[in-house]
Amino acid sequence: MEQKLKIAVFIDFDNIEIGVKSTLHREFDVAAVLDALKERGEIVTKFAYANWGRQESATRALSEHAVQMVQRDPSPRGDKNGADINLALDALEMAFTHDHINAFAIVSGDSDFIALVNKLKQYDKRIFVVGGRAFTSTILQKNCHEFVAYESIIDDPRPRSAGHPVQPQQQQPAQSQSQPQAQSQSQPQPHGDRPQQQQQQQRQPHKRVALDLTQSMPLVERALGVLERREVRPQLGLLKSTMLQLDSTFNEKAYGASSFTDFVEKLQKADFVEVTGGEGRYMIRMKGGAAPEKPGAKPEQAIPLLRDVLEMHRIEIDNGSPVDELAEWVRQEHPNFDSREYGFQEFSELLNYAQDKGLVRIQADEEKGLIVYLGTEFHPPAAPPEPEPQAHIEEEEEDEPQPLVPGQPTATGEIPLPALPPKPQRRPRAPRKTSSEPGQKKRITRPRKKPPV
Repeated sequence: MEQKLKIAVFIDFDNIEIGVKSTLHREFDVAAVLDALKERGEIVTKFAYANWGRQESATRALSEHAVQMVQRDPSPRGDKNGADINLALDALEMAFTHDHINAFAIVSGDSDFIALVNKLKQYDKRIFVVGGRAFTSTILQKNCHEFVAYESIIDDPRPRSAGHPVQPQQQQPAQSQSQPQAQSQSQPQPHGDRPQQQQQQQRQPHKRVALDLTQSMPLVERALGVLERREVRPQLGLLKSTMLQLDSTFNEKAYGASSFTDFVEKLQKADFVEVTGGEGRYMIRMKGGAAPEKPGAKPEQAIPLLRDVLEMHRIEIDNGSPVDELAEWVRQEHPNFDSREYGFQEFSELLNYAQDKGLVRIQADEEKGLIVYLGTEFHPPAAPPEPEPQAHIEEEEEDEPQPLVPGQPTATGEIPLPALPPKPQRRPRAPRKTSSEPGQKKRITRPRKKPPV
């Protein structure tokens, strides 16, 4: 029987809010995050860290969901790590003082939390990281137990109150395309609202394209191999937990599936796996027939292509370029380039991966979106200055002998005796000068007279 998870949620609100606005062009939805975590266990406590004087519009939504808002007072220097330090200290304190809490959810994309994640894992805590694929550090994604992509939460077709998938899934794209047209025809906008309407059209999120199922087969085959070596029956839930253990970034929604059961059914229809048993007790194994098509390239194989484009447009990118402009340059140089072949649903996810490789540096802006700069590979840190040569080399001074302290052993192990006080030295008496010395007058000595008897 699996252990029931009791989850403590810690939200780095400043980080997650600007990340969602700059990449997905929408407001951060705390309800969607909490509902996704409730599917994994019971939420015991919730904290959010920010300078709430600048986030007055978000405080109401957090209050409705009983999220405790911790005020972060910025220092006069404007440090950005104040919320990170407070969050890490509170999370560690809760891990020490509340033994019944066995899971922690960190809602942030900041790579500074890697040390906190590793420390909590040492105390046998299950770690969830919630963030966007385009702004969450790939190192943080791979070092937690499960990475919950924010894109998969908001694109989930299931109603939040229900736990079963919606059956008519193929009709949703058509409905989503027809709804904006119907709204635009039924509600005409006046001429004075055109700038606002154009801004809403620019910020309207586009439909994310699902990855090819063949790209998931190396992980599926590896997980089935692990279960076979353990001599464990490859059931549905055990297969997913094994896949998450091997790759914490796996998410069936990235492949267009509404649930893991739907994901396995898609693999079965594609003739990749063989499924036996009834509903709820599915048994999965690899198909004995022909192997699936060759999966796409690995993520690291996209780095050389991106590096060539950065070299060609080095001057423009050195001053900062939007993501869309850089994506257009890549398409001009490589017309057949598709980020999905390398396992990225969006081009911004590739840039996020390249940032951890030191190829680029991404700065999020709420109005302009993601701005790309050249990374440390193009601008390595300056080497430390070499010491100036000296005119002459001074001889090394010999180490002074260690003073002897009475009663304490020396390096040789001997204990010196207390030193005796030094004896007073007498001053030598000067020799008497005789008359034979040159330059001196002769001294006449007369015999003493004897006293009379």
